[in-house]
Amino acid sequence: MAARRALKAVLVDLNGTLHIEDAAVPGAQEALKRLRGASVIVRFVTNTTKESKQDLLDRLKKLEFDISEDEIFTSLTAARNLVEQKQVRPMLLVDDRALPDFKGIQTSDPNAVVIGLAPEHFHYQILNQAFRLLLDGAPLIAIHKARYYKRKDGLALGPGPFVTALEYATDTKATVVGKPEKTFFLEALRGTGCEPEEAVMIGDDCRDDVGGAQNVGMLGILVKTGKYRAADEEKINPPPYLTCESFPHAVDHILQHLL
Repeated sequence: MAARRALKAVLVDLNGTLHIEDAAVPGAQEALKRLRGASVIVRFVTNTTKESKQDLLDRLKKLEFDISEDEIFTSLTAARNLVEQKQVRPMLLVDDRALPDFKGIQTSDPNAVVIGLAPEHFHYQILNQAFRLLLDGAPLIAIHKARYYKRKDGLALGPGPFVTALEYATDTKATVVGKPEKTFFLEALRGTGCEPEEAVMIGDDCRDDVGGAQNVGMLGILVKTGKYRAADEEKINPPPYLTCESFPHAVDHILQHLL
């Protein structure tokens, strides 16, 4: 890992870290204001595929978070970029609310499969259609492979198990674009003028948020909200730079010890 430099940027996960669906993590809005008062760039990075960036921004504004659209980098954005780069026509296995982020993408006569979190579409007929496309040589693009995520009613299956099922059935490997992929974090930093060694990531997913960030040279802070479960911090090596109770506690540490 490169030598640590002065902290210039903070990447923040959204669902599970700042909020859980339509409820903010207690104290998160005020903590974000305090973080913005410091001399750091703040970016928000999310694997969410359940809604478009605009819907996500509307949700955050209702929760009184001061966030602008250009500060959010989503795995949907990364997936669209890859689809355009590969010039393919995807079968979009995503939630209907995420479709606006693929506006203008040709999807008739698909020759690729893009899969995110799509509970309403994860049934045999649709998955079998994707299976047949993959058998015919279509590439599989996974927006991310999270095992599970946190909802108001508890933990729920993420897209990872369904991606893995298609990989297993077709003996292929998905191209993953969201966290914890290195390219995702590097793209999120693009335009900030910051190197990974000048950034810290705050999130509730030990592998995808913290492990992924630390693999590119960032510091990783794990919060015990959202999907966190006891001893998660022991699941990656090296362990998180810091494990703390919540986003406000992470901000306290950054302001006191990293700036």
